[in-house]
Amino acid sequence: MSARAASWLAWALFGLTVAIFAVAVTFGILALLADPSRLAEMVWGLTTILPFFSFPVVGVLIASRRPENWIGWICLVTGLIWTAFFEGDTSSAYELARTGTVKSSVTLDALTQADWVFPVGLLGIYMILLFPDGRLPSRKWRPFAWFAGAVMVLINVSFVLAPGPLEGHSGVRNPFGLEQFPFFEYVVVAVLLMLPLCILVSAFSLVLRYRRSGREVREQIKWLAIAASFVGLTYFGALISGLLLSPESYTINETPPLWVEVSRQLTYISFASIPTAIGFAVLKYRLYDIDVVINRALVYGILTASLALMYFGGVAGLQYVFRAFTGEGSTLAIVVSTLAIAALFNPLRRRVQAFVDRRFYRQKYDAARTLSAFSAKLRDETDLDSLNAELLSVVRETMQPEQMSLWLRTVDREVKE
Repeated sequence: MSARAASWLAWALFGLTVAIFAVAVTFGILALLADPSRLAEMVWGLTTILPFFSFPVVGVLIASRRPENWIGWICLVTGLIWTAFFEGDTSSAYELARTGTVKSSVTLDALTQADWVFPVGLLGIYMILLFPDGRLPSRKWRPFAWFAGAVMVLINVSFVLAPGPLEGHSGVRNPFGLEQFPFFEYVVVAVLLMLPLCILVSAFSLVLRYRRSGREVREQIKWLAIAASFVGLTYFGALISGLLLSPESYTINETPPLWVEVSRQLTYISFASIPTAIGFAVLKYRLYDIDVVINRALVYGILTASLALMYFGGVAGLQYVFRAFTGEGSTLAIVVSTLAIAALFNPLRRRVQAFVDRRFYRQKYDAARTLSAFSAKLRDETDLDSLNAELLSVVRETMQPEQMSLWLRTVDREVKE
């Protein structure tokens, strides 16, 4: 396929995604007009799908400019599938609001029980396996690529043949289920567990690629790694806080509180960081800024955690002191803790920055210290030979060149009598 044809195809897929998204939003508006009480549900659904819509946006930019890179096409296809899922949800919501029930095909629902596997597998397996140039790390990975595709197909087939009730149809059993083989449920579980195993193997391939690649590829992989870490921390933070702070919200008959829903939506929003990082990495736009991003993330992450612990510890400690002397708590503890945190912010930030530079950016930290020392000596030293030797020493220590020489230009002056 020519580059022009590939560009047209990429924009056509993106246009189809936008059209499906517009239809989905239209169904959502119609559902709200029919049943205004579903406003919160529609808003949550829209905030859930919008971060995933960034995948086709980044995908069309990559596929239209670098059609040979499969990363762009994977982002386009997964974005199209997720948008189609969103359209199905909003159309069902409109039908429910208008008629009070949702009629769907039992046969179609039985055949598409595991349709979520394809976008998850494309992103979790093949996008990682082919990142960042759209090629496998080596030919040795071809059997695994075929195996992962077979696992995705097997998961779909196993769900179709699994005996038991059909999700979304009360009292209806799977028409394709192998009821005479009840042990087949264990086969479904075994096949399903192969999916996370394939994802872990793909992540391992990315680690190997990082260790064997040059600086540019390593910077590209850093973009994806920092985005995945951000999503993982957001997800597990919301999960753990919800389980620890509000376990009653997970009972069958109770609705989770608002803050739990907000934490879930923030987790969905964090997924937009993955296609954003892919765009920076593959298109190589401001590629080497990732070190600055990682540095700031480490500094402000440690700083935020430290200040939060100090704040809550200070409030709890001062409240204990007030109760010991007065018999009751006081809002003064909150005021004092807040003022203390404000006063400690800049000194603590400088200390954390120095710690991060020493621990994770040792070479740059030593170079900065060396240049600072040279600047101080430059103000006091007047001997040219000593300055030349010191300059060569600084350049050798900070830049580490293979060879080095210093050339000084002499200017002959004519003296007129």
